[in-house]
Amino acid sequence: MYEELTEILRNSNNIVFFGGAGVSTESNIPDFRSEQGLYNAKQNYGMSPEQMISHSFFMKDTETFFDYYKKNLIYQEAKPNKAHYALAKLEEMGKLKGIATQNIDGLHQAAGSKVVYELHGSVARNYCMHCGEFYDLDYIMDPANCDGSIPKCKKCGGIVKPDVVLYEEALDDKQITGAVDVIRNADVLIIGGTSLVVYPAAGFVNYFRGSKLVLINKSQTSFDGRADLVINDAIGKVLGEAVDAL
Repeated sequence: MYEELTEILRNSNNIVFFGGAGVSTESNIPDFRSEQGLYNAKQNYGMSPEQMISHSFFMKDTETFFDYYKKNLIYQEAKPNKAHYALAKLEEMGKLKGIATQNIDGLHQAAGSKVVYELHGSVARNYCMHCGEFYDLDYIMDPANCDGSIPKCKKCGGIVKPDVVLYEEALDDKQITGAVDVIRNADVLIIGGTSLVVYPAAGFVNYFRGSKLVLINKSQTSFDGRADLVINDAIGKVLGEAVDAL
């Protein structure tokens, strides 16, 4: 199977990757919707993860939102894994034209990828809701810049909000357009580390008109029947070996 994937990669210079939480779990970033994530939220806060990171909850109880967000969605020690580096290498070789990711951890860029469409935003970017001043992750994680758990702008004192798409918020138009364009024009689409159940992001797959659809995920997905190649294994291992064999 890996040989078949290597062959597909070898024969195309117009590849796009669409990825989800499974790409980052190998960097020890748990999926907050996993059983453990669900248990954490219910036990400690009495709510589901989806409720905790919704726009309405952010506005209603900003202090508790940031307490949950910093403990459950921020992993400053996380490093890119084999999947991230394999994709960066494919881009460097001129084969990969873009990455559309549902992840917010910035690990694709940390591995060296340049063309990344972050459908759900990034924890690395944060902005003042009042004056628009931007801040990095270190700033909002530093207690000296916070009132309780809430990061405050050093210029105007406004609340600094993560540039991530919360539940009830719309996806960014620029990221949507970029992702749709590369997927629509791709020869090969590799989908990895996602069960394709989170919409609207999962619907992006329907824009693919190319010749080879590859699915790499530990468990089955509803799109398996449409794929030319399905590999149920760890994505870092699969992509790492396939790209190394080029």
